[in-house]
Amino acid sequence: MTKLKDKNAKDSEIESTYLVLPEHTNAMGNIFGGTIMAWIDMIASIVAFRHCRNIVVTASMDDLSFLHPVKLGDLVILKSKINFTSKRSIEVGVKVVAENPITGEQKHTSSAYLIFVSLDKNGKAIEVPQIIPESDCEKQRFEEGKTRRENRLKKRK
Repeated sequence: MTKLKDKNAKDSEIESTYLVLPEHTNAMGNIFGGTIMAWIDMIASIVAFRHCRNIVVTASMDDLSFLHPVKLGDLVILKSKINFTSKRSIEVGVKVVAENPITGEQKHTSSAYLIFVSLDKNGKAIEVPQIIPESDCEKQRFEEGKTRRENRLKKRK
């Protein structure tokens, strides 16, 4: 097997914006949590896919809390980037921000960490390219991701 090429986290990061429409909301005019969760999973999987350039699947998502309601007509901005890679897994972080498009006021509404594995044609987990953290922020995110991975592995036992 050839050695995979290490990559920079910025090479696969994505920011995406959605408009909250009536079909996204409950009777109170707030977005369904499941809609936010689906958007988080979609953007994170795209980041992991771009990083691996191979099929990836979601293995887990850490706790997800909704800090502020997101209303009909708000913009939802999702910022997603790889935090950490191990031999066969990738942690992708997603930050969700709601923006009032009239006032421009923004609120951090949730964050999530998703773990992905890359699969071969037989559905077996394979090695993933490693990230090279460059900035101080990326180095901190890498170390925090490493700690979260260690904690996840302890919980499994």
